[in-house]
Amino acid sequence: MKQFFLLGLVVLVLMGAKCGEGTDLPAAVYGQTWLHSHEEDSADVRTYRPNTFDFPPSRGRTGFMLQPDGSFMRYGIAPTDGLEEQPGKWEGKGKNLLRITFDNPKHKPEELEVLSVSPEKLKIRRKTSSD
Repeated sequence: MKQFFLLGLVVLVLMGAKCGEGTDLPAAVYGQTWLHSHEEDSADVRTYRPNTFDFPPSRGRTGFMLQPDGSFMRYGIAPTDGLEEQPGKWEGKGKNLLRITFDNPKHKPEELEVLSVSPEKLKIRRKTSSD
């Protein structure tokens, strides 16, 4: 019985250490394509909505997708007006800060501060770079 208690304690400590390094984003954020809803931006805060949202007409929208395994995909506007995939990785740098690095070295690393999140809306502040 004592061995199970110690094993459980070790598992809890390891889980706590891992969770402390990451972010506290809800599961609804992952695996979702988030598109920039520039009509809702304010000052330095960018608003993103799921790609299923009924957006007003636009000449293209940038966006991104986060996966729980740390993979990241940024969607830029391609020269042919489609979406250009820019793969990379993300890692949590505290409760609300994400560090993004890209596979292609021409895309500089950036940091995103998550200000608010719900299944319908994501508000972020870009700490570096711009799209």
